[in-house]
Amino acid sequence: MVYHLAQVNLAYMRAAQDDPLLADFVAQLDEINALAERSPGFVWRYVSDTRVQSDREFQDTRVLFNMSLWDSVEALHSFTYRTDHAKVFAARMKWFEEWKDRVRTLKELGDGTPGVGLWWVPAGHIPTPDEAKAKLRLLGSKGPCPEVFTFKQRFTANGLPVER
Repeated sequence: MVYHLAQVNLAYMRAAQDDPLLADFVAQLDEINALAERSPGFVWRYVSDTRVQSDREFQDTRVLFNMSLWDSVEALHSFTYRTDHAKVFAARMKWFEEWKDRVRTLKELGDGTPGVGLWWVPAGHIPTPDEAKAKLRLLGSKGPCPEVFTFKQRFTANGLPVER
């Protein structure tokens, strides 16, 4: 069976998305999303209209939700840390608050839930935001495991730990 790597990452914006504080971040979104879609190993990314409250993944409008599928951990890692995305990632504290300080305010997750999680899905499966939230809650309660893990503590699609 063929598997794809699902990733979810959440961030808590320092201000509303239309605030001047986030202007340079927002100005880069289309470019970075297009870069992801052109990157080797990219499969799919979740897109919603977060301006419409009913389309939001979280009631708190300052939570930024990102989810995508990749053909391998290495492909996602390369996009994240070896492309222009790395510059945006390095500057994240300019636009986003420390996740661990904000997660406790989100009724959908709860204190201690991490903002990033990775898991394997059968090729063709498209994860939902609710599935991603459940994976993050599991990671927060159980730690890295075959069902959900991190870049630092990885597992194969067969559930075996990856030695680094």
